[in-house]
Amino acid sequence: MGVLTEGELRYLQEKLGRPANEVEQDIVGAEWSEHCSYKSSKKYLRLLPTKGKRVLVGPGYDAGVLDVGDGYVLTVHIESHNHPSAVEPFGGAATGVGGVIRDIMSMGTRPIAVFDALRFAPIEGKSKQAQKSRWLFKNVVKGIADYGNCIGIPTVGGEIEFDPSFEDYCLVDVASIGAGKKEEVISNRAEVGDFLVLAGGSTGRDGIHGASFASKALEAENRSAVQIPDPFLEKLLLEATMEAVRQGCVKAIKDLGGGGLSCCLSETSDSLGRGFDVELLKVRAREAGMTPNELMISESQERMLFVTDAQKLPELQSILDKYEIGYSVLGKAEGHENLTVRHAGKVVADMPSSLVAHAPLADRASKRPAYLDRLKKARQPRPANLGRALLSLLSNPTIAGKSWVYQQYDHEVGVRTVVKPGAGDAAVMRLDNGKFVAAKLDGNSKHCYLDPYQGTLGCLSEGVRNVVCTGAEPIGVVDHLQFGSPEDPEIFWTFAQAVNAIVDYCNFMEMPVVGGKVSFYNETAKGAIKPSPVMGTLGLIDDKKWITRPALGHGDTIFIVGETRPEMGGSEYYEYVHGITGGPVPQVDLATDRANGAAVMKLIRNGLVTCAHDCSKGGLAVALAEMAVAGKTGFKVEMDKAPSTCKRADELLFSESHSRYIVGTSKPAEVEQLLKS
Repeated sequence: MGVLTEGELRYLQEKLGRPANEVEQDIVGAEWSEHCSYKSSKKYLRLLPTKGKRVLVGPGYDAGVLDVGDGYVLTVHIESHNHPSAVEPFGGAATGVGGVIRDIMSMGTRPIAVFDALRFAPIEGKSKQAQKSRWLFKNVVKGIADYGNCIGIPTVGGEIEFDPSFEDYCLVDVASIGAGKKEEVISNRAEVGDFLVLAGGSTGRDGIHGASFASKALEAENRSAVQIPDPFLEKLLLEATMEAVRQGCVKAIKDLGGGGLSCCLSETSDSLGRGFDVELLKVRAREAGMTPNELMISESQERMLFVTDAQKLPELQSILDKYEIGYSVLGKAEGHENLTVRHAGKVVADMPSSLVAHAPLADRASKRPAYLDRLKKARQPRPANLGRALLSLLSNPTIAGKSWVYQQYDHEVGVRTVVKPGAGDAAVMRLDNGKFVAAKLDGNSKHCYLDPYQGTLGCLSEGVRNVVCTGAEPIGVVDHLQFGSPEDPEIFWTFAQAVNAIVDYCNFMEMPVVGGKVSFYNETAKGAIKPSPVMGTLGLIDDKKWITRPALGHGDTIFIVGETRPEMGGSEYYEYVHGITGGPVPQVDLATDRANGAAVMKLIRNGLVTCAHDCSKGGLAVALAEMAVAGKTGFKVEMDKAPSTCKRADELLFSESHSRYIVGTSKPAEVEQLLKS
């Protein structure tokens, strides 16, 4: 049976005018799960600024679409696979990559890059918890690497954070960007009589109740809810889809993700304004005796739904045959507005598509968490040996070099990668119109736990700083909002604060939110994760000579742009070196953030800097050390010349104040003049 509440069952019966049968309850249960319906978050997400001069398609579709000029577009989407990865890390992470790649394909664009943002419990030590965390870490990375490498799409960037709140769990966020021609973006339309073609993998019992599984706390390992990846089939499906798009064979495309056919058919039917009539015996089943319920809610991977007309159907079939992709014609678009599902001709479900696709919104209580006041003040640590503290931070897994991870990724396949993992503050990819896209994922659960509003502002600020440091103008963001149960008023309050922060930052910066994901119920029997919003920032570089890296050059003069304040709450220095949780977190002043970013952009575009690096986790000392390591050179700085309100040396070195950039230059007088102007 589905996972509908008593109130939802009553609502469904009232709207249908009759009790829903078992198949209908399972269909609606999948679509109305939190994972698919956003029933707790939708009213807040409507507040996000989603329009902008480059936005062609905003949130609510498989991927956002941005106009990058000259008839070309970028597409972007972000997804998570947290519960499946915590249970089966290799398969869970791999299928997360496959799903987000299909979202990009659904817009008619070719995926050109994958990014991942990962969160685990600490991996150091010999405890059972550390061993399990290392096992999750190793296999999640392997799952992402294997899928991307097999399909031939470079994994070019990401970030990793370690925190005790992820014990027995992990967060696996995967984002993808695609590129294509504006004229080939799928507009999603259908006429009465058009055919519904299900192509790709066969449908099995893997991933059944996957959406429901992801919509409650992880208290038991349900391996049957985890899908099985097949990257080689996805590669064929990608090439076939791109050819079908070029040949004009498809009117609409939708990937089968959470909720399987239930969500795919109801959402597509609703968005197209056409009823669908489908026959489940046409579904290519992997296992014998699958029931209508199982066929509708299975989340077997590498499946796409195409809508085409009678004239183009033979050509689409020919393309699928050419790539040896299995497919079946499930049914047709009709003049009514229902989702009609048959099994051996007998109607087993018949409901208005709009009813299925739009869950009744939940009205969640919100309450400021009591722990916030307790953690406002934190004991100040005794001044440590600062050199030893810096070495400790540089070896901290959250800050340390991630070459062990990205060396497993083929980040050069496709020959677009200009700034590779580890070589810049953000990845930079070459586009077909001669421009370049910079992209980065950023999050900070430690800051967001102590102050979800300022912490989320900080994630956005860091993302902007990262793309600016490559020479890019920020053009849009995607968000991934990850929290515990929305039924807990204190957790829901932290979610609302994060949304408010995104609204305020993006409105002020005139930067649109072009897509995103909300993931609730990220908790185990031991409790909820810390609030963990992850922001993905996209930037555009018009001229290759503007591309900037963080490597310090011999003889460079070093400038710090921005002020350091004693804001140590959630800093890696407090938490990792001293084991202190609490204190004031870094505050973002929006006007300062915009002004500092604009100044650094001006320096870069005037050819005045040799390198640029943002200042974030670990503070000034870590940022300078990273630049020196990247440039294989030493440095000497007068820290008392840094703009600061700090009274202690450790605060000046390790505070994680926002809106700060470090730049190197061989033209110090000109830099100073421009910064003063």
